[in-house]
Amino acid sequence: MSIGKVDELSDIGKLPEHVLIEIFIRTCVSEWRHISCVDKHWSSIFHSQCFWQAALSFTYPFAHPSNTWPGPIPLPDSPKRRFMALYISQQILASDPQIQVEEIVGHTYLFLKEQLQLSIMSPHSGILHGTIIDQFIACGKSRDIAHELASLIWLAVLDNLEENHHTFYLLKRLAQEGDIFLPYPYSRSVKVQWRVFEKLFTDFRDCFNQVDYYDILACAKSRFQPIPSAWLGY
Repeated sequence: MSIGKVDELSDIGKLPEHVLIEIFIRTCVSEWRHISCVDKHWSSIFHSQCFWQAALSFTYPFAHPSNTWPGPIPLPDSPKRRFMALYISQQILASDPQIQVEEIVGHTYLFLKEQLQLSIMSPHSGILHGTIIDQFIACGKSRDIAHELASLIWLAVLDNLEENHHTFYLLKRLAQEGDIFLPYPYSRSVKVQWRVFEKLFTDFRDCFNQVDYYDILACAKSRFQPIPSAWLGY
């Protein structure tokens, strides 16, 4: 880093905290992690309630606080959680501009991801999917919209799980659980079930032993015909 850059950062560091917050919330969200690593004081700002309340008000000025909403998923209790939910909702729904961005979509994503990443065994996928469907129906969504939103959330969560042994065992369990006897909209979409197998046979192929591979392959063949040739061959 040049001397000029160091002096510039030093000058910025002398600004009052409320001014730094106003500067930071106007930068790209993807840069926040890097900015917070500059020094301990800046890091503490990104951990403060004041920063997240300011970011929420600036980025989502029309996101009115919700005192309550019906359904089984808990109400958020912090501005950081609300900001994260709205930001995630934007990302999930970006491909379908006809669906209005709603905070509950992001909260449901966070709920599902946290449940799947529990260190102990997570609840059965049918229970989690049913909870999501009940949440959207309780918020006034039709069965079709509830199913579509749930599918988008499942796909987004699956695509953002870390590639580690915990995720491999989780995906293996999701593949074996099945929910073909649950009525619509409480059964997971074909797209979601396909993505589970796709990740297992591509991202986690090297994690299989021979017995597990053929067990999961048999599950895949029982649900999809034909299956991709890339999934074949241990």
